[in-house]
Amino acid sequence: MGFKKKQSREMPEMNTSSLPDLIFTILFFFMMVTTMREVTLKVKFTVPQGTELEKLEHKSAVSFIYVGPPTDEYRGKYGGGTRIQLNDRYAEPPQVKDFIAQEREGMADQSKQTISIKADQKTQMGYITDIKEWLRKSYALKISYSASHRGK
Repeated sequence: MGFKKKQSREMPEMNTSSLPDLIFTILFFFMMVTTMREVTLKVKFTVPQGTELEKLEHKSAVSFIYVGPPTDEYRGKYGGGTRIQLNDRYAEPPQVKDFIAQEREGMADQSKQTISIKADQKTQMGYITDIKEWLRKSYALKISYSASHRGK
Protein backbone atom coordinates (compact mmCIF):
# COMPACT_ATOMS: atom_id res chain seq x y z
CA MET A 1 0.00 0.00 0.00
CA GLY A 2 1.34 3.34 -0.90
CA PHE A 3 0.46 6.80 0.05
CA LYS A 4 -1.46 8.68 -2.54
CA LYS A 5 -0.54 12.25 -3.15
CA LYS A 6 -3.56 14.42 -2.58
CA GLN A 7 -4.75 16.47 -5.44
CA SER A 8 -4.21 20.21 -5.08
CA ARG A 9 -7.06 21.77 -3.13
CA GLU A 10 -8.44 25.18 -3.80
CA MET A 11 -8.83 27.72 -1.03
CA PRO A 12 -12.48 27.82 0.08
CA GLU A 13 -14.30 31.11 -0.34
CA MET A 14 -14.58 33.30 2.71
CA ASN A 15 -18.04 33.46 4.20
CA THR A 16 -19.04 37.14 4.41
CA SER A 17 -22.68 36.65 5.35
CA SER A 18 -22.11 37.92 8.92
CA LEU A 19 -20.19 41.03 7.80
CA PRO A 20 -23.26 43.34 7.61
CA ASP A 21 -24.24 42.29 11.16
CA LEU A 22 -20.75 43.11 12.39
CA ILE A 23 -20.73 46.52 10.67
CA PHE A 24 -24.17 47.31 12.09
CA THR A 25 -23.03 46.34 15.61
CA ILE A 26 -19.97 48.60 15.40
CA LEU A 27 -22.07 51.47 14.04
CA PHE A 28 -24.63 51.00 16.81
CA PHE A 29 -21.84 51.00 19.43
CA PHE A 30 -20.42 54.31 18.20
CA MET A 31 -23.88 55.86 18.03
CA MET A 32 -24.46 54.94 21.66
CA VAL A 33 -21.14 56.17 23.09
CA THR A 34 -20.93 59.39 21.07
CA THR A 35 -22.63 62.37 22.63
CA MET A 36 -23.85 65.28 20.61
CA ARG A 37 -23.97 68.50 22.56
CA GLU A 38 -27.23 70.24 21.97
CA VAL A 39 -27.98 73.35 23.97
CA THR A 40 -31.38 74.97 24.04
CA LEU A 41 -30.67 78.67 23.83
CA LYS A 42 -32.31 80.69 26.55
CA VAL A 43 -30.63 83.97 25.62
CA LYS A 44 -30.80 85.97 22.41
CA PHE A 45 -27.60 87.25 20.94
CA THR A 46 -26.46 88.93 17.78
CA VAL A 47 -22.74 88.41 17.52
CA PRO A 48 -20.65 91.45 16.64
CA GLN A 49 -18.95 91.68 13.26
CA GLY A 50 -15.22 91.26 12.89
CA THR A 51 -12.54 91.33 10.23
CA GLU A 52 -9.82 89.08 11.68
CA LEU A 53 -11.67 85.80 12.20
CA GLU A 54 -10.32 82.29 12.75
CA LYS A 55 -12.17 79.01 12.91
CA LEU A 56 -12.04 77.08 16.15
CA GLU A 57 -9.97 73.92 16.14
CA HIS A 58 -10.54 70.94 18.44
CA LYS A 59 -14.25 71.65 18.65
CA SER A 60 -14.73 68.81 21.13
CA ALA A 61 -12.62 70.82 23.60
CA VAL A 62 -14.70 74.00 23.25
CA SER A 63 -17.07 75.07 26.02
CA PHE A 64 -19.60 77.78 25.22
CA ILE A 65 -20.78 80.63 27.42
CA TYR A 66 -23.79 82.48 26.04
CA VAL A 67 -24.46 86.07 27.16
CA GLY A 68 -27.46 88.20 26.28
CA PRO A 69 -31.03 89.07 27.19
CA PRO A 70 -33.44 86.17 27.84
CA THR A 71 -35.48 84.88 24.93
CA ASP A 72 -39.13 85.95 24.75
CA GLU A 73 -40.14 82.68 26.42
CA TYR A 74 -38.09 83.45 29.57
CA ARG A 75 -38.33 87.25 29.61
CA GLY A 76 -41.44 87.30 31.85
CA LYS A 77 -39.74 85.13 34.46
CA TYR A 78 -36.19 86.57 34.35
CA GLY A 79 -36.68 90.13 33.08
CA GLY A 80 -34.97 91.79 30.17
CA GLY A 81 -31.48 92.26 31.60
CA THR A 82 -28.32 90.50 30.52
CA ARG A 83 -28.08 86.83 31.54
CA ILE A 84 -25.38 84.16 31.31
CA GLN A 85 -26.29 80.72 30.01
CA LEU A 86 -24.03 77.76 30.83
CA ASN A 87 -25.23 74.65 28.98
CA ASP A 88 -29.02 74.61 29.59
CA ARG A 89 -29.27 76.84 32.65
CA TYR A 90 -28.91 80.46 33.65
CA ALA A 91 -26.01 81.32 35.90
CA GLU A 92 -24.24 84.16 37.66
CA PRO A 93 -20.57 85.03 37.02
CA PRO A 94 -19.22 83.15 40.12
CA GLN A 95 -20.82 79.93 38.82
CA VAL A 96 -18.53 80.06 35.78
CA LYS A 97 -15.72 78.57 37.87
CA ASP A 98 -17.75 75.42 38.69
CA PHE A 99 -18.88 75.17 35.07
CA ILE A 100 -15.27 75.20 33.85
CA ALA A 101 -14.25 72.51 36.36
CA GLN A 102 -17.18 70.33 35.29
CA GLU A 103 -16.42 70.77 31.58
CA ARG A 104 -12.74 70.04 32.16
CA GLU A 105 -13.52 66.71 33.86
CA GLY A 106 -15.13 65.30 30.73
CA MET A 107 -12.26 66.19 28.39
CA ALA A 108 -9.61 63.79 27.20
CA ASP A 109 -7.02 66.51 26.57
CA GLN A 110 -7.62 69.27 29.10
CA SER A 111 -4.77 71.40 27.76
CA LYS A 112 -6.79 72.11 24.61
CA GLN A 113 -9.81 73.48 26.47
CA THR A 114 -11.07 76.67 24.87
CA ILE A 115 -13.86 78.85 26.17
CA SER A 116 -15.96 80.49 23.49
CA ILE A 117 -17.99 83.48 24.61
CA LYS A 118 -21.03 84.08 22.42
CA ALA A 119 -22.21 87.46 23.62
CA ASP A 120 -24.82 89.81 22.26
CA GLN A 121 -23.22 92.82 20.61
CA LYS A 122 -25.03 95.14 23.04
CA THR A 123 -23.70 93.41 26.17
CA GLN A 124 -21.88 95.81 28.46
CA MET A 125 -18.14 95.17 28.70
CA GLY A 126 -18.33 95.08 32.51
CA TYR A 127 -20.37 91.88 32.28
CA ILE A 128 -17.76 90.28 29.99
CA THR A 129 -15.00 91.44 32.34
CA ASP A 130 -16.71 89.71 35.28
CA ILE A 131 -16.89 86.47 33.28
CA LYS A 132 -13.23 86.79 32.24
CA GLU A 133 -12.21 87.31 35.88
CA TRP A 134 -13.90 84.05 36.89
CA LEU A 135 -12.33 82.30 33.91
CA ARG A 136 -8.91 83.48 35.11
CA LYS A 137 -9.63 82.15 38.61
CA SER A 138 -10.43 78.75 37.12
CA TYR A 139 -7.26 78.80 34.95
CA ALA A 140 -9.26 78.81 31.71
CA LEU A 141 -6.97 81.11 29.78
CA LYS A 142 -7.82 80.23 26.14
CA ILE A 143 -10.78 82.42 25.33
CA SER A 144 -12.37 83.10 21.97
CA TYR A 145 -15.15 85.51 21.11
CA SER A 146 -17.73 84.61 18.50
CA ALA A 147 -18.29 87.07 15.68
CA SER A 148 -19.69 87.14 12.20
CA HIS A 149 -17.62 88.15 9.20
CA ARG A 150 -17.99 91.77 8.23
CA GLY A 151 -18.58 92.13 4.51
CA LYS A 152 -16.29 94.52 2.68
